[in-house]
Amino acid sequence: MTDQKLVDVLNRLVAHYGHQDWWQEKNIVGDLLSMVLIQRTTERNAKLALQNLADCLDLQQLADLPLEELQEAIRPAGFCKQKSQTIKNLVGWLLPYEDRMEELHSRTTEALRQELLAIKGIGPETADVILLYIFKRKVFVADEYSRRLFQRLGLGEFPAYEDLRQAWGHLAQYESQKQCREWHAAIDVHGKAYRLAKGKLDETWLLS
Repeated sequence: MTDQKLVDVLNRLVAHYGHQDWWQEKNIVGDLLSMVLIQRTTERNAKLALQNLADCLDLQQLADLPLEELQEAIRPAGFCKQKSQTIKNLVGWLLPYEDRMEELHSRTTEALRQELLAIKGIGPETADVILLYIFKRKVFVADEYSRRLFQRLGLGEFPAYEDLRQAWGHLAQYESQKQCREWHAAIDVHGKAYRLAKGKLDETWLLS
């Protein structure tokens, strides 16, 4: 499949499901927390955990919050010890730039990605999600839903995140940053629909 045909497939997904407008809060702290909390849990549980932090959506407040209190607050999202430490690490990285975020925005996408990956608890998927939604970079999130979709389209096997990212990550260059965000959202929404249909969801229209 050519790049353009695959771009067309992804754009059909967005047109079918509509714009999701994920993670567009003016206060980026809530979005950052969500990106950590959503790992290995449901959207409902992540939202419950975030609600418990509604009074702490500030970098300094999170930095000052005792680790044990943070763990208890995010317990609904599961893996509370691991996720609380990841949140502390992420906040510790970002806090010095709170009043000079332009310094981070001025860095190249790859330089920012490497900084994010150096934060303990931040893996490739979360790093790319942060790049996509917080720093408004044109990146392709090669998450599990993307890998399964691309496999069903006959584009090969992608057992690991980096396999798909290396093979098809360049697709992001063909569309706007906004559309890259909507690709990620539409792929995930479609993947959940496919899972609920137990693999019986018609996808032939994607290739028409």
